[in-house]
Amino acid sequence: MNLFWKVAATALVGAALGLGATALTVARGFGFDIVQAGPWRAMPQVPATGGDPYARAAVARSGRAPLGSAEGLGFTAVVDSAGTKLNASCDYRIAGAMPSARFWTLTVTDTKGHLVVSEGPARRAGFTSSEIVRDAKGDFEIRLAREARPGNWLPLAPGVFTLALRLYDSPHSLSAGVLDASEMPVISRERCAS
Repeated sequence: MNLFWKVAATALVGAALGLGATALTVARGFGFDIVQAGPWRAMPQVPATGGDPYARAAVARSGRAPLGSAEGLGFTAVVDSAGTKLNASCDYRIAGAMPSARFWTLTVTDTKGHLVVSEGPARRAGFTSSEIVRDAKGDFEIRLAREARPGNWLPLAPGVFTLALRLYDSPHSLSAGVLDASEMPVISRERCAS
């Protein structure tokens, strides 16, 4: 094989590997600026004017408008606090600390970020900090299950799902890339259907 074909084959293999790795990175939402706090993940510099090119590409591919740094912080969770993928065949409990913010929302979405609104009378996809029921100490817990639960309950539709937590007007900043898991709600898996 002459030198030209060796160089051409090497260039093609390199281009294929590079494009494949980029496509996988963008499709899975990985970037260099990911901040992880327990099961919660955030990309602190997602706007088009900042952040790494993979984060910008993932946002452009999703078609969603990210929160600006002055607006708030957005987190997602695809696994529970034990690292197991979230699945509607199990019941979950969300409780613990919530980072300080003037207002927050917690919603159930599908893996593409679309709201999951279950059939039935509940027709609820999330909670806000202003409508959550709290105990006498000010603590809260949210139950996620296919069947109705007392208190703060979010119905689940069949399949895997993602949780989206948005903190508005929060004093926290992810620009340093540091967030402690103890500052975030714990996602505990409870019973699962067999």
